[in-house]
Amino acid sequence: MALYHKANEADQEQDRGARRRPRRDRRSVQARHGTPGLLPGGQSRPRPQERNQGYRVVQRRLVILREAGDIPHGDIVDGTRYVHGHRRYHDLDEFTTYAAGLYRKDYWSTSEVNVEVWLEKDALKGVLIPTVVNECGLGLHVTRGFASITYLQEAAEDIERDGRPTYVYVLTDFDPSGVSIAEKVGEELTARAPHSEIIVERLAVDREQIDRWNLPTRPTKASDTRAAKFRRLHSTDSVELDAIPPDELRTLVRNAIDSHMEPWRLRQYRTVEREERETLRTMFGGAA
Repeated sequence: MALYHKANEADQEQDRGARRRPRRDRRSVQARHGTPGLLPGGQSRPRPQERNQGYRVVQRRLVILREAGDIPHGDIVDGTRYVHGHRRYHDLDEFTTYAAGLYRKDYWSTSEVNVEVWLEKDALKGVLIPTVVNECGLGLHVTRGFASITYLQEAAEDIERDGRPTYVYVLTDFDPSGVSIAEKVGEELTARAPHSEIIVERLAVDREQIDRWNLPTRPTKASDTRAAKFRRLHSTDSVELDAIPPDELRTLVRNAIDSHMEPWRLRQYRTVEREERETLRTMFGGAA
């Protein structure tokens, strides 16, 4: 019971509205709770073997909390296992209802600029999809570390075809790899879309955010050849993107997007989208 209560208190500290949280995976929960009392030995900056043990502790506690009903099972996502197959329907009425629900309006078709959000970590897509995709009508580019040449080439070709100035907002860990990932995105997109105006900004994590939110740090990997330069430039250890509170991360991204389109206009587009979707349902239903 002591283990259960400690885990429950930790989750309450993270977010009082646990049942309304977006979906997260176990590793993002661990990064957010990199604080004394949750990691083995009370370490706030654990050694690698302690950090791995910390992941196992978080995993066990999340199982306890879900089985006890304190965290809904749907709040934790497993993005590594899939069921392969075709979606099937009872009849045409069921299919046409589903098909109408697929309709999405392009909120940005008349905008003077193209906006993209790039995310290093697959573990955080559940935090940002509600804001980036559902509310703002943009695509969320998840690179899972360094983006492949194929991924970058396809993204650059899309930017070239679009033709508008493109603003790319990148979110990565604050460590040598994370900084390099953002730099690489900017370099590769610019090189592969030479006729386009591309503005790349790394939104997070930066030193000001670390200080403002008192984010937990972790040792920078000594094996990384860029580690010495990173420490010299930033005078701090590394910080994972997952450590930013989810609400703050969404607000950070939302403010960047809002600088290109007024919130009231996005709300208007969502209203029109719902009305047009209902029209499609009526049309399909009548045809059936």
